[in-house]
Amino acid sequence: MPRLALYAIAVCVLAVVAAVFSFVQGRWLGIVWVLMAGLSSNMAWFYVRRHRAEADAS
Repeated sequence: MPRLALYAIAVCVLAVVAAVFSFVQGRWLGIVWVLMAGLSSNMAWFYVRRHRAEADAS
């Protein structure tokens, strides 16, 4: 798995944890963390698919 995909997955997990803590404390700032988790998840899928496409092409 490419390194950037692993970084994006790590950011996604940390953003989900931050969102949970934020919502547990009653703060609506957790919505921003949820959006960040979605963005980093999409980035991880992009890097994985790009890596697979490059591996199939070579």
